[in-house]
Amino acid sequence: MTAATRPSFWNRIGTRFLPFADAASAELPLSRLLRLSLFQISVGMCAVLLTGTLNRVMIVELGLHAWVVSAMVSLPLLFAPLRALIGHKSDHHRSVLGWKRVPYIWFGTMAQFGGLAIMPFALLVMTLDGNSAIVGQVGAAVAFLLVGAGMHTTQTAGLALATDLADEDTAPRVVALLYVMLLVGMMVSALVMGRVLIDYTPTRLAQVVQGAAVLTVIFNVIALWKQEARSRVRSTVPAPAFSAEWQRFIREGRNLRLLVAVGLGAAAFAMQDVLLEPYGGQMLHLSVGATTSLTALWATGTLLAFALAARALGGGGEPHRLAGFGCVAGIAAFAMIIFAAPAQNAALLGIGAALMGFGGGLFSVGTLTATMALSQDGKRSGLALGAWGAVQASCAGSAILLGGLVRDALGASGYATVYTAEIVLLIATLIAVGPLVRPASEKSLRTNRPFGLAEFPA
Repeated sequence: MTAATRPSFWNRIGTRFLPFADAASAELPLSRLLRLSLFQISVGMCAVLLTGTLNRVMIVELGLHAWVVSAMVSLPLLFAPLRALIGHKSDHHRSVLGWKRVPYIWFGTMAQFGGLAIMPFALLVMTLDGNSAIVGQVGAAVAFLLVGAGMHTTQTAGLALATDLADEDTAPRVVALLYVMLLVGMMVSALVMGRVLIDYTPTRLAQVVQGAAVLTVIFNVIALWKQEARSRVRSTVPAPAFSAEWQRFIREGRNLRLLVAVGLGAAAFAMQDVLLEPYGGQMLHLSVGATTSLTALWATGTLLAFALAARALGGGGEPHRLAGFGCVAGIAAFAMIIFAAPAQNAALLGIGAALMGFGGGLFSVGTLTATMALSQDGKRSGLALGAWGAVQASCAGSAILLGGLVRDALGASGYATVYTAEIVLLIATLIAVGPLVRPASEKSLRTNRPFGLAEFPA
């Protein structure tokens, strides 16, 4: 190989084996992009704490009612519909220092840190009797709300900042990288926390939560450092009315049916969010570390689903059909989880958790790709994806609360009832998605170009 051909060879190697190499540009090199992605690592770490470790500890070790824990965990998810408003405000905001994204990311970081700082003390107070326990529960609810609000604010403004920094060609790849980094952060955090909490004590849990609070600030400060340029120019163009745009979007085509399918599927995959780890602890007698590792298995299954979805859609696959396959995988996953308890088979529970992440990943990619196609001209892509996020988060939060109520009302049998209800919801989702599937004779939405990171639904 001659020296003249060597650069071209290494460029091909980098693009083929480093899937995020093509997300970088001259204005946003890969080192700067990876540094910016640290805010996603902090969000993933907080997500593992809220929906994994802490809910299991509060239900099993602290003996709280599952509906109380479900209500706490659902508080951050119910804040998620405001993400569209946060993004809109950051688009038109200009601080005294000339920043528009940095103030939102910083205040989101402070909300995350404040919630995590309160959390250990609230958990300790909850172990007391009488009115003190109620005060602890209120403090924990406030902490969950602060962390959730901070996560959504930081993530929304952070993704917007990444889009601002990237050029038009690499922006989708950049956002795709940041989304995958969220899953990597969840997977790594779950493994580390699971390892640290093998020998559970309240003191060790408090140290883990406080460590997460400190790391959140460190990661986000490093991510923000010298990323956004300052500008004193203020836009005089008024923003379009949201209500009119929303009504027009809902009336077009079969958009409403797609959103119904998104809501049903989100509820189906989320109803067990606060129950999976307690289920493993109570029914299979697994340790805190072992049940926390279930989150890592879920994240691994989700990443595998992303890889398979990219290959399928790159070959002209139909996104609604892909979402349907995700529902089928979810049905199989919940059936495995149900039978894991009577069989006392921890391996079956782990496989079910991974398959649940796999099905949820296929469903998310399929519905997100279909949602992106609703605005081919790009003028309303933010509205379409905002609608997806609002419906998904609201239905997921409501389902989490309902799952906790069912478990408390029925006791140990409530776990199987919830997983059975999720199977029924997935069947309903298949019924909603079915008419949206395009016949094989029609052209795929993306047959004119390959599906890679550039086309990943962010």
